[in-house]
Amino acid sequence: MKRIATALLLTATVFGAQAATPDKAVGRVLDTLKYPYEVDEDGDYKLVFDVEGDRTQLVFVRSAVEEYGKHRIREIWSPGYNAPGKQFSAAVANRLLEDSQDAKLGGWVKQEQLAMFVVKVDANASADALSEAIEAAMNTADAMELELTGTDEY
Repeated sequence: MKRIATALLLTATVFGAQAATPDKAVGRVLDTLKYPYEVDEDGDYKLVFDVEGDRTQLVFVRSAVEEYGKHRIREIWSPGYNAPGKQFSAAVANRLLEDSQDAKLGGWVKQEQLAMFVVKVDANASADALSEAIEAAMNTADAMELELTGTDEY
């Protein structure tokens, strides 16, 4: 129950509490991959995966598409750390920067008190490419959560 409440709070904190229409193309790809999901109040796709050691990890596939020039980008987000206050300690911030340097896909961003691992892919990414991006976000965020907190909140 705590995980559900955290996920709802997280969704409202990071993405805002505005109702939005989900991108049905994302749902079709997730269905093809046989990934169970829920659509949150923002129209984003919320997935919870089982990972090693009886852990789970929360992942969001955003419905919104960002554009830069001719690029159309979809973001996959996964939380890895919840700071006790609005600021990260210098040690945590530096560790997240170091991990971003080592990451093959994605990097860490700060949203309020949360550290989110974000992978950006082409908005029309294939099922395989989207699956790999989800896996990268999930594994990286879960490993960082375990390293920094020793808990399984997400």
